[in-house]
Parts: sequence; C-alpha cells; structure tokens
Amino acid sequence: MSHSRTWFITGCSSGFGRSIAEAALLAGDSVIATARRAEDLEILAHLGAGRCLALPLDITDVKAVLEVVSEAAAFTGRLDIIVNNAGYGLLGAVEECTDDQARRNFETNFFGTLNVIRATLPVLRPQKAGHIVTLSAAAAISNYPGFGIYGAAKAAVESLHESLAAELRPHGLKVTLVQPGPFRTQFVSRGLEQVQCQPDYEGTAGKFAGYLKKIDGSQPGDPELAAEVIVRMVQSGQAPLRLPLGRYAVKKTRDVLSARLRELEAWELEAASADRPA
Repeated sequence: MSHSRTWFITGCSSGFGRSIAEAALLAGDSVIATARRAEDLEILAHLGAGRCLALPLDITDVKAVLEVVSEAAAFTGRLDIIVNNAGYGLLGAVEECTDDQARRNFETNFFGTLNVIRATLPVLRPQKAGHIVTLSAAAAISNYPGFGIYGAAKAAVESLHESLAAELRPHGLKVTLVQPGPFRTQFVSRGLEQVQCQPDYEGTAGKFAGYLKKIDGSQPGDPELAAEVIVRMVQSGQAPLRLPLGRYAVKKTRDVLSARLRELEAWELEAASADRPA
C-alpha cells in the first residue's frame, strides 16, 4: 500500500495506543483514535491537524463499536489498519481471582477485541486489502504465576487470530499479533487490576507482582520505538502472524520454542504409539 493509510486504533489514551497513533500521523497517515474518555485524545487530535478523528469508545459495548466504526469509515472513505490495543491486566493467582474479575477481564481483552474485528471486517473485506494488528502479551508466549486469567485471555485472542488469518487470507487481508515484552508504559501503574495476595501464593504470584513493581519505570522497551517498528512492518506489506517486540520477547520466544521441541523429542515415540499401526 503506497497510498496514505487510515488507521483505526483502540486504547489511545496512553502507552502503545498513543505511540502508534503518533507514529502513524508522523508517517503522513490518517488516524481514528479511540479511548474510553474523549478528553484523553485531545493532544492526538491537535497533532493530527485534520488527519485525526478522536472518538470515545468502550469496546465492550457492541452498539457503540458499530456506530464508531461506521463514523470512522466515513472519515476517509476506507479503513486500512485496525489496531486492537485496548485492554487491561489482572494480577492474582488463579484461585484468588473472582468469577466477576475473570469475566470482566475476558469481556475487555477477548470479547472487546472480537467486537472490533467483527465490526470492521465488513469494511475491510470489500476493499480486498487491510491489516489487523492486535496487541497481545509476553504472557501468551508462556505465562507467569499471577497472570493466569490475563494470560488465558491473551492466549484466546492469539488462537482466534490464527483462525482469522487463515479465513482472511483469500480476501487479501493480513493479520499480525504483536507480543511486547516489558515496556515503559503505564500498564503496571494504571492498566493492572491487582488481587490481594494470600500467604500461600506469596512465593509465586506475590513474587511476580513484586517484580513488576520493581522494574516499573525502568523497563527496557520504548513504546515510541515499538510504534515505529509496527509502522514499518505495515509499510513493508509483510505480515508476520506473530511479532515479538523487544529483546526480552525475542529471547523468551526462542527459549520457549526450544524447550517445547526438547520436550516433544523426549516424548515423541511414546506419543506416536497412540495411533493404530499404519
């Protein structure tokens, strides 16, 4: 795509969403920036100088999503890149998290993302061109104690996108999952619901919670540099299904795949013996 693109981005109040919106605008593209509160988008609207439409959006509200996508599509007459960034973390051992906390987390991270995808596909498919870019998490590469529910929601998002990529390929649409490692965003300070840790989980979920707080503000990842990588990836016309971001995520991916291969090799003969003889 060499023409000026139109980006539809959720969760633009801060962090990755805002950085991606800014990078897209600096690249000369148009942006529909959304967030729960419209006042959080005023800086982007000013930066865009007529190329940025800022709209309030709660992605868990199906009716609102449909209305906002319709308004967004009318802004430039098309949508080229959909960035699913809105979401939040839930930190607590699996036993500690309540049903309500688990369901609300899935409602935003999984079903909210699904709402946006379903609403935008009727715009993208007739174009025979477009790119869905969804922010996942390192917890979906391999999870941590304390992130059981949050990681499960992100893993569900990843499985959904594997099917989505195969379904949309014949229509000329691309799908990419972005898997960030630790980045200097407000995820820990503002985007993380934390459950009171029980003594039995202090050495696992509690220890991980302490680690997150300890590194907050000194994470190696830079969201502005990450946004530039995402913009370059879109501009390249290529679409990796998974894009780990940052050295941590790259190493984690390599380590996890190597460990799984070693485990497979150790059990391969036993596992294969479950089939009837050829």
